[in-house]
Amino acid sequence: MPRPIRLPLLVTALAGLAFALPPAAPAQTPSLQVTAPLVVGSPASVGMSAERLARIDALVEGAVRDQRIPGAVALVARHGVIVHLRAYGMADNTAGRAMTTDTIFRIASQTKAITSTAVMMLWEEGRLQLDDPISKWIPEFKDAGVLKTYDEATGAYTTEPVKTPITIRHLLTHTSGLGYGVIDSDPRLKKIYAAAGVTDLFTTEKVTIAESVRKLAVLPLHHQPGEKFVYSEGLDVAGRLIEIVSGQPFDVFLRERLFEPLGMKDTGFYLPEEKAGRLVTVQKLEGGKWVRYPVTFYDPDYPVKGAKTFFSGGAGLCSTVRDYAQFLQMYLNGGELNGVRFLSRTTIDTIMADQTHGIWGGAEKHHGLAFAVVAPGGVAKGGLGSPGTFEWGGYFNTQYFADPKEGTIGLLFKQTQGVSDDPTGMPFRMMVGAAIDN
Repeated sequence: MPRPIRLPLLVTALAGLAFALPPAAPAQTPSLQVTAPLVVGSPASVGMSAERLARIDALVEGAVRDQRIPGAVALVARHGVIVHLRAYGMADNTAGRAMTTDTIFRIASQTKAITSTAVMMLWEEGRLQLDDPISKWIPEFKDAGVLKTYDEATGAYTTEPVKTPITIRHLLTHTSGLGYGVIDSDPRLKKIYAAAGVTDLFTTEKVTIAESVRKLAVLPLHHQPGEKFVYSEGLDVAGRLIEIVSGQPFDVFLRERLFEPLGMKDTGFYLPEEKAGRLVTVQKLEGGKWVRYPVTFYDPDYPVKGAKTFFSGGAGLCSTVRDYAQFLQMYLNGGELNGVRFLSRTTIDTIMADQTHGIWGGAEKHHGLAFAVVAPGGVAKGGLGSPGTFEWGGYFNTQYFADPKEGTIGLLFKQTQGVSDDPTGMPFRMMVGAAIDN
């Protein structure tokens, strides 16, 4: 029988949230469908070739041997069965620490799909609409304008009014016009964000997303909302939206509504002391050796040190390949895992639908509400999977995909910066597809 997940029914007091609490959202519901969490099994049991999967070992081991990557963890699953789970190379070359299959990675932009999923859970509950102006929830956005002129000498700028308000849908599809601060494509926006003190990506400082989003909301946009695709901090804004709508801190919402019921025991924004030793080191190649990446605009040790108060919906989470595979398997199951309904199959249809209509992706892919999705043109290109395969990756060199038609999941997690010749990403994906043997 389906097992209901019991979560608190009332939120009584939440320190640090400066807004009136709405009624508590319902917990997850039990499902008529009951699909077991991922289990380990043989490739043959789910129609995959063990000999062909072994090509992945040769690929990744060769990349480690040739110093193209310091190490990696790979996971392949089909129809709910993990058929390949391997660790390669080193998690920290300087310390002589080997990679293990339960190594914890900074997943950076893989956070975005989790944040979008949380938004859509609230959407299913009728708490918000995708085309709500974000200013309905965060009033600072009501006077948004598009950057018109910028004075390099003084930093002064002018804007023109938006033609249409920024909506929640715009945030999830990177069509809001917001930028990405220190990694932004427009040097003018980089300077404007820096001058305003917007926090980008990761930090060890005592900052909250509420504070950062308030600063972000009054800054100029790249373009008119809905007219272009510009990778942005929209998912950080979505994280703040979740706090306001749910009445819970963002990290608590994710833990109670997603991570705990999905069995994602090693996923979170920051790591407790007992798990810190499993965090992979960010590495770069220097003088023919893999060394620890230094502090730049962020401290790479942010998950284990500092204030631990910034819950970035666009880039902040850490996870393992097995945890993230559970999240992807829930999607392959049509929104259910272990008898718990997280999303309706009909909602997933909306999430996977083309939301950018040619603004991003072209014939090979389109952007939905949480993922890039392979289109028929991507199948013709080869190696990307079946139509409907969904994917993304992370800033520190992590990748994943899931193919609903074939029931396959592939994850390849590494942790590098400044590496331009990593040969493993696309060949790994091709090898997973080529191992299907039925």
